Amino acid sequence: MKHPFWLLLAATLSVAQAADHTAVERAGIVVDLNAEASRLAPNDLARAQAYIEMGDATPSALAKKVNAVMQSAIATTKPYSSVKVRSGNTSTYPVYGKNGRSIESWRMRSELLLESKDQAAISELLGKLQSQLAVGQLTLEPSEEASRQAENDAIADGIAAFNARAKIVADSLGKSWRILHMNVNHTGGMPTPRPMMMRSKAVMAEAMADMPVEAGESRVAVSISGQIEIERR
Repeated sequence: MKHPFWLLLAATLSVAQAADHTAVERAGIVVDLNAEASRLAPNDLARAQAYIEMGDATPSALAKKVNAVMQSAIATTKPYSSVKVRSGNTSTYPVYGKNGRSIESWRMRSELLLESKDQAAISELLGKLQSQLAVGQLTLEPSEEASRQAENDAIADGIAAFNARAKIVADSLGKSWRILHMNVNHTGGMPTPRPMMMRSKAVMAEAMADMPVEAGESRVAVSISGQIEIERR
């Protein structure tokens, strides 16, 4: 059934006027607010990179030597069930002579990556591996579970801080308020890896044996941003 044009126009104007009236009723003072919060997460996860780098006249002979060392190193890790071990990057590249054109020899580097929450076990294992490999990097950081828990706690603190600021603004104006929208952002970073310089095997083993490992904590931070409306009534 078709409706007269004037009837449709009247209905449209009525809806538009109702929307405008609602907008006027809801219009208040809009305020942008920000709040930040952070919590400490325990560095309960250790990650390490151990590697071997060797040279030889031919790539095939070099690969045999490197593979033999890596197989022996992997065998050393087997008793440590609490340590996750996987192969990292392996690369082979030529070493050129003084003229820069002829290849004098080849170099090969192969990595072993270790990860564990059992820091005593991974520290002991690294000490044993250093008779064969060099330790290139050691990082202590929060595990996914520890980081998530700290972030959740920081979010709760951040929202509480956001609400407290909103209340201060509204109370100063003697008005009530409501949240229009809110954004929650993770701003905390992970700890910087600690590189370990290449040394002789004897010196490295002695350094590991004498080096105390203090896991410590990492700060996980969040920021809360959003808008509130100070109601007119």
